[in-house]
Amino acid sequence: MSDIKFIDGLIVKEPHSRAPDFVKAKLSIKRAELIAWLEDQDGDWINADVKVSRGGKWYVAVDEWKPEREKEPERKGPPAGTPADFDDDIPF
Repeated sequence: MSDIKFIDGLIVKEPHSRAPDFVKAKLSIKRAELIAWLEDQDGDWINADVKVSRGGKWYVAVDEWKPEREKEPERKGPPAGTPADFDDDIPF
């Protein structure tokens, strides 16, 4: 398992016991810390998961999963860049 990457300035907590059922988590944001952390990240998107530790503490971890690149399918027909009027001398 890889190291957990936390998001500075973003805190998640279990909803209050009297919160309605549709409230799933409570978030707290420390603006200056979160902005500083975001400025150090690459890319347009940051995915994160809300998790619960074995000790019952809630936390947010960056989801760094990336799909594997699919192998390009084999091309059929003339190679890329071949002129459209290419004659390959096949008799049929």
